[in-house]
Amino acid sequence: MAEEITEKSLTNTAYTDDNIRTLEGLEHVRLRPGMYIGKLGDGAFADDGIYVLLKEVIDNSIDEFRMQNGNQIAITLNEKTLTIRDFGRGIPQGKMIAAVSIMNTGGKYDSKAFQKSVGLNGVGTKAVNALASEFIVKSFRDGKVKQADFSCGKLTKEYDLEPTSEANGTFVQFTPDETIFGKYTFREEFIETMLRNYSYLNTGLTITFNGRKFLSRNGLLDLLNENNTAEALYPIVHLKGEDIEIAFTHTDQYGEEYYSFVNGQHTTQGGTHQSAFREAFGKTIKEYYNKNGMELPDIRSGLVAAISVAVQEPVFESQTKIKLGSKDMGPDGPSVAKFIGDFVKKEVDNYLHRNLETADIMLKKIQDSEKERKAIAGVTKLARERAKKVSLHNKKLRDCRVHFNDTKGDAKNDSCIFITEGDSASGSITKSRDVNTQAVFSLRGKPFNSYGYTKKVVYENEEFNYLQAALNIEDGLEGLRYNKVIIATDADVDGMHIRLLLMTFFLQFFPDLVKKGHVYILQTPLFRVRNKKETRYCYSEEERVDAMNSLGANPEITRFKGLGEISPDEFKHFIGKDMRLDQITLRKEDAVADLLSFYMGRNTPERQDFIVNNLVVDEDEL
Repeated sequence: MAEEITEKSLTNTAYTDDNIRTLEGLEHVRLRPGMYIGKLGDGAFADDGIYVLLKEVIDNSIDEFRMQNGNQIAITLNEKTLTIRDFGRGIPQGKMIAAVSIMNTGGKYDSKAFQKSVGLNGVGTKAVNALASEFIVKSFRDGKVKQADFSCGKLTKEYDLEPTSEANGTFVQFTPDETIFGKYTFREEFIETMLRNYSYLNTGLTITFNGRKFLSRNGLLDLLNENNTAEALYPIVHLKGEDIEIAFTHTDQYGEEYYSFVNGQHTTQGGTHQSAFREAFGKTIKEYYNKNGMELPDIRSGLVAAISVAVQEPVFESQTKIKLGSKDMGPDGPSVAKFIGDFVKKEVDNYLHRNLETADIMLKKIQDSEKERKAIAGVTKLARERAKKVSLHNKKLRDCRVHFNDTKGDAKNDSCIFITEGDSASGSITKSRDVNTQAVFSLRGKPFNSYGYTKKVVYENEEFNYLQAALNIEDGLEGLRYNKVIIATDADVDGMHIRLLLMTFFLQFFPDLVKKGHVYILQTPLFRVRNKKETRYCYSEEERVDAMNSLGANPEITRFKGLGEISPDEFKHFIGKDMRLDQITLRKEDAVADLLSFYMGRNTPERQDFIVNNLVVDEDEL
């Protein structure tokens, strides 16, 4: 019989000198990698740790460029090994080994050398070194090269200083350690997006990745041109000043969309600079038209904007630097709000006075948004009152404890909500979930096809209204309560239809939720194959065949027709650390308006022909 553990027995646990441990070198990074790079992941998502490692190395090269040293960075990926070569000054060779292996060591503490850097805490490259099975660094300076090799943060070989004909700069090569990250795969499209952003923010810098070139001449103007998924109502306004650059336009899409950056770092969760821009823009437009009655939501409806600022010694809310916390531009500088507010007030106001056609188009857009808002004012008031019923004690929403918009640090990134249909499916997820980070929202039947309707339908339709309230996105993403919005439906025709209806809803009324990477599809197994010794869950026909061949003669095969058929004990495996998610993306080349029109519009004959010509028959359904 197992010994009962009581409070008394726990208090009697020995606590001696042997329990006090000092971690040597970079051991702490390997023991607690999440403190330094956020989550780990297997490379399936753009914020997985292996991409953070690459970003940490590139940030150093970017800092060199921003200090006017070197205008090229060459990056190569060979399976799981990345190589980064810049042409800056090179790491001072006498301290090179310390700079990449001893915590809180680096040149960026000297603000004269790196006035506006993102890597001020001496952690970045050290974390990469610690979490790499192989890490090689070379410093080229004034005709000499210094090299050192590491494994898991420990020095394995130091080379003598040797002559070289190569140009000054730094070379880093690393392979993320599979004992830390598991079986991972780099996705080149995530790396390319990262590099494009670097190029927009560093005009004149040429970045090559496996032979592909990334170069921007027009900064944030290029960013908006290449990322806009809806047509701009007027030419993109692009304004630059010392330590600040902004670009913006309006579109006919709903919501607001922002791309914000600090010292070249993409702050995907915004921060003080983004909030300051939103406030300053609304106030400036109100004053320009001299209409105190203008509402800020009307002014910013359909706004797509980008802002980049350079801040001395920036403070971020987490090690992954995705949300700015700094209130001031520097130790002796103005507040972030005043600096951005003064620039926006002066430059945007001047621009509109010089470009009256743009000003007229903007005013019409604001007035159209105001008319729509007033037309549904009565509906929205009643809808908000109904939405208050969506609480912890309502079966519609079973909430979690950690939320995206009210928790600091990297832990909030784990917060998610499963949107599912039916009591049995939501019941299985509810019984299996992690109540700290996983919420469940239960749909009643199939959602309404919202294609072609105005936002009034969001408030008139009870399901959409409750869902919007649960996510807390009525006034934009700043209030978003969950980092991941996961559509969890059955893997059958009805389930696919529900997915499509929900995706239509998000793409039409909250496209920024998709573009910011918050919407996912949950993948659950189609089959369970097992014998007396082993059970395998299979997500495809190919996996089922492989499992049958591996498990031998006559294994038991179960096909899951719906989520409700999967027991809670089994379900917890599918929504735990190995949860399989497909991220929904939205890019300019996706031509989402055409896609929605074809699949969700009223072009019935064309769609019928498409279905007939592309019909795939499932033999198990016959």
